[in-house]
Amino acid sequence: MPSGPLDVRLTVMPLRRGGGDPSFRIPPDGSVWRASRTPAGPGTLRITGSQAALEGHAWGPGAEWLLDAMPGLLGAHDDPSDFVPRHRVVHRAHRRHPGLRLTRTGLVLEALIPSILEQKVTTAEAYRAWKLLLFQHGEPAPGPADRMRVMPDARGWSRIPSWDWHCAGVDNKRAATVLRAARLGPRLDALATLDPEDAATRLRTLPGIGPWTAAETLQRSHGAPDAVTVGDLHLPHHIGYALEGVRRSSDEAMLRHLAPYPGHRHRATRLILLTTPAPPRQSPRLAPNPPSRRS
Repeated sequence: MPSGPLDVRLTVMPLRRGGGDPSFRIPPDGSVWRASRTPAGPGTLRITGSQAALEGHAWGPGAEWLLDAMPGLLGAHDDPSDFVPRHRVVHRAHRRHPGLRLTRTGLVLEALIPSILEQKVTTAEAYRAWKLLLFQHGEPAPGPADRMRVMPDARGWSRIPSWDWHCAGVDNKRAATVLRAARLGPRLDALATLDPEDAATRLRTLPGIGPWTAAETLQRSHGAPDAVTVGDLHLPHHIGYALEGVRRSSDEAMLRHLAPYPGHRHRATRLILLTTPAPPRQSPRLAPNPPSRRS
């Protein structure tokens, strides 16, 4: 486990895709449950206890793999020792959340597919799609994980009918990108052994995967501390408002604002998002568009 303070829940929360994520659960007892498709097969991991005495229990063919990867999941490979807050809001967030670590799952495909679903739609739409697809086409999580699901394997993704993609609100372009990624599953998961920059370059050779999707993936699969999400609709405004007090910003301005954090721009971003409100909205929130009924 990582040295120093560790906030387990805060560290692993980026892995949850909405409150109804069938592959992630934190029940009232505070334990953390994850259902994953590992290179060894499907598995369920349950983490209990405090930092002084954390315990992992796992079930399914992927159980041993998940237990071996548990230290990385809890930030053991994350090294924030040379991170120096340069802004008051970042310093305050860093002091308030000393147990924040960057999680590293080692599962590229598992991080990539929901990131593809989040392309160019609202967060609520993407989370709904992930939930529906896993409930309809995933498989029950091994062990005592009631109503939890493991995402489909490559064959399972390929067998999803077009109407189910449509009912989940996933357009043809994103569905095709998911299918291409699923077919390359083992090759993509092998990218976990590369450093984040090389892995990002390889990911972006896949049609439909750009800088935004690559960064969102590597933040979770690699715990990449410097992977900035460029191309987001709201993030530049949030960063600009937190650090400079401006309501409207751009990717270029965001990168300038984060320049004092070389090697830790994603870490600084997470701290800002944890403690600083977004700029006031100047227009109504986008409403999701439900799929039309089949004639």
